[in-house]
Amino acid sequence: MTALRFLTAGESHGKGLTVTVEGLPAGLPLSEEYLERDLRRRQGGYGRSKRQQIEQDHAEITAGVRHGLTLGSPLALFIRNRDWENWGEVMQVEPLEGDVKRVTRLRPGHADLAGAMKYGFDDVRNVLERASARETAARVAVGGVCRRLLEEFGVAVHSHTISIGDVCASVDGEPDWSAVEESPVRCADVKVSQRMVKAIDTAREAGDTLGGVFEIWASGVPIGLGSHVMWDRKLDGLLAQAVMSIHAVKGVEIGGGFALTSASGSQAHDIILPQEKWDGRPWRRVTNRAGGLEGGMTNGEPVIVRGALKPISTLSKPLPSVDLLTGEEIQAHYERSDVCTVPAAGVIGEAMVIIVLAGAMLEKFGGDRLEETRRNYDAYQKTIGPRG
Repeated sequence: MTALRFLTAGESHGKGLTVTVEGLPAGLPLSEEYLERDLRRRQGGYGRSKRQQIEQDHAEITAGVRHGLTLGSPLALFIRNRDWENWGEVMQVEPLEGDVKRVTRLRPGHADLAGAMKYGFDDVRNVLERASARETAARVAVGGVCRRLLEEFGVAVHSHTISIGDVCASVDGEPDWSAVEESPVRCADVKVSQRMVKAIDTAREAGDTLGGVFEIWASGVPIGLGSHVMWDRKLDGLLAQAVMSIHAVKGVEIGGGFALTSASGSQAHDIILPQEKWDGRPWRRVTNRAGGLEGGMTNGEPVIVRGALKPISTLSKPLPSVDLLTGEEIQAHYERSDVCTVPAAGVIGEAMVIIVLAGAMLEKFGGDRLEETRRNYDAYQKTIGPRG
């Protein structure tokens, strides 16, 4: 069976985003309607720009599904950019007659300068269009496809907002996910949620932006995904890379993360419970400070991953910067942008964790069709238990 992989293509103001997914088993029920939920969730969250009022993201399945079931062949999706209508000439494929209006004002914190130097561009738009977080709509669509697969095996993945700016929620155990989805900032604590909204309003008024921390929970994950035998097969490493690849993420934690560095060994590790206290699932723990991963493998507890998101680098009150062509001091470029994307970043984080877990599931259990994958999964589950 081919390993699960995906590719995205498209620019922020181009015609749309194209996605190819390879490695899905045949026979997985899938519909365009199912994918819309996560795409809508990505577009929500307090602090987003007016772009979200223009776009109504819909992933059109153009290949790989027939009569509601995957075929085992590559899956193709297309997400149309409605804003393309306003950018047709700027982003047209054909050569443009006349002068091109170039973007040369570099934004500190963005891909502008490094991308222009790497590819030899004299127009930053050639960089910013692909470096834009608009690309994450394609990732969320892939995450929706892979969520459909994980659901077949009882795996559920959620996310919530831990902090925005210096406003932090007190987290004790698994949040109320319905309360999270009702919150404008995807925070389960109503009072903290209100304070986060005020912090975003204050930043908007000041022409500034805010970052924060989001957390992903994956429950029902079986023991033994990933491997300890080689560095690039360790699942915590794959998860960290996937979440770190999200635009503006500058840090990733698994479980207790950095807080464990100040704890003693007796307070850092998760005691394994005796069999009579397993409560229906094998090898339960008293705590889950490891975040469901030990030695690069899942241990049966919920997988918990946090992402630290820096403030968006496009400010309505631009920072001092330099012009790409002249080297002279100017104000950085400003293009319609969000004030805070932490709530949306949690949904994107879900997608990336889901994609990695789905890939690990298929690597472990294989199968060219869903029925075969399920049979392998069920057979493996019967082998999990004491060895006596």
